[in-house]
Amino acid sequence: MTTTEDEKATKVAARKARAAENGVDSIPPLARLFPLGLQHVMALYAGAVAVPLIVGGALGYSAADLAFLISADLFIAGIATIVQSVGFWRFGVRLPLMQGVTFAAVGPMIAIGQQHGIQTIFGSVIACGLFMVLVAPFFAQLLRFFPPIVTGTVILIIGLSLMKVAAGWIMTGSTPEAPGAPPLSLAFAFGTLLFIVLVERFAPPAFARVSVLLGLVFGTIAALFVPGMTDWSGVTDAGWFAVVTPFHFGLPEFEIASIVSMCIVGIVIMTETTGDMIAVGEIVDKPVTRRQLADGLRADGLGTVLGGIFNTFPYTAFAQNVGLVSLTGVRSRYVATMAGVILVVLGLIPKVSAIVEGVPRAVLGGAGIALFGMVAASGIRTLAKVKFNNKNVLIVAISVGVALLPTVTPTIYDEFPTWFQLIFDSGISAGAIVAILLNLLLNTKDVQGAEAHSPSISGHDAVRGPAAAALVHPDAQGTGLIPTVALDGPDAEPAASGRPASDESTS
Repeated sequence: MTTTEDEKATKVAARKARAAENGVDSIPPLARLFPLGLQHVMALYAGAVAVPLIVGGALGYSAADLAFLISADLFIAGIATIVQSVGFWRFGVRLPLMQGVTFAAVGPMIAIGQQHGIQTIFGSVIACGLFMVLVAPFFAQLLRFFPPIVTGTVILIIGLSLMKVAAGWIMTGSTPEAPGAPPLSLAFAFGTLLFIVLVERFAPPAFARVSVLLGLVFGTIAALFVPGMTDWSGVTDAGWFAVVTPFHFGLPEFEIASIVSMCIVGIVIMTETTGDMIAVGEIVDKPVTRRQLADGLRADGLGTVLGGIFNTFPYTAFAQNVGLVSLTGVRSRYVATMAGVILVVLGLIPKVSAIVEGVPRAVLGGAGIALFGMVAASGIRTLAKVKFNNKNVLIVAISVGVALLPTVTPTIYDEFPTWFQLIFDSGISAGAIVAILLNLLLNTKDVQGAEAHSPSISGHDAVRGPAAAALVHPDAQGTGLIPTVALDGPDAEPAASGRPASDESTS
């Protein structure tokens, strides 16, 4: 072997060694592992605590109960993340994924809670988790019902529907005599929002990734100088350590219509998690197989069952943490495991939850505009992968319109049976059902055949969001779900490893 060949071999060996050190199964030193895990927690935290604040606030719970809901949320989020990243038996995708409470369940849970109480929420959450565990092996076959035109529309609807919550936070302090938002609340809300924008524009990338969390911190610190804006009286009473007890609010109650509504949310959760698993698999050069997909979905279901038992809500993979994996380039799944451990510890410290509960509602409202807007924007990003012919435009238009009806006019379904209201009052479930049915009706096999040789990513590809564009890895056919398409030019043809686009039927 010549000197040049020796040098090349040495470089290849060094490159392989570096890849092994930064592989999915590698364990970084603790000095790096802890800050990397903490960064994931910071990226997830604002979104994770928002759901218990929204649901508990809508049901009129006290500050102490809200603090308990936050503690339970953090505790189970940590356990679900550990299960998903480490894995045991047939549970866990074994990739760097973070788990948190999904926004998709907010509307249905509030509707269920207002109709039947929080025990029925937890009963429907447990049933939803069991449903997810049971259908996980078969869900890959159902993906054809959730192409980007459907999932993008549903995610967009989630963001738009939750904007009502942000407005409600800003309206805190209004009275019948002065029904508008207090000017001071508006000032804090938009000041927080402006700070988030400035962080995104001028801060280093590491800080920009947690701009929403930094906005909450900034707004809260500013509120300390305004009498009456903050109330942390519960922090003194909260303990330094407490065990999150199961069935804290009473034994779960099971009601059929509530369970059906939550199972629809479960399908949305599995669709979202599937896209995140495929995307993170491509980022870390470890494409997801069918078996891994099923294992990851089972872990979602298990986390949701534990959520119902320990007084919290359904869990899904957090997309912002997938982006963080891409940003940092750190592939180790044990970074997510460390983040899960940190979340468990935070869940066992009630003072942390009490501090979060004391954040002024106006500040939450400003951050909520950005947070929920980012959810809606994620849906738009998914829809950007769709070819917008007249049929797909109609699918999005009607689905969003039907979904926003109960948001614009909350009493629109008051004359209908309770089971109907539980499914359609949230808007999210209604929008998902309409989007699925319209896609099946309008995007028929004839339409798919006409679009089969289109080089662009159409509304018929049975994948979600950015994962469609990402599937150019040579081993991507390992998913067994969609064709691998070369996206190098306008005349690109499907790769030999994939099936023709027309095989991915939506009916």
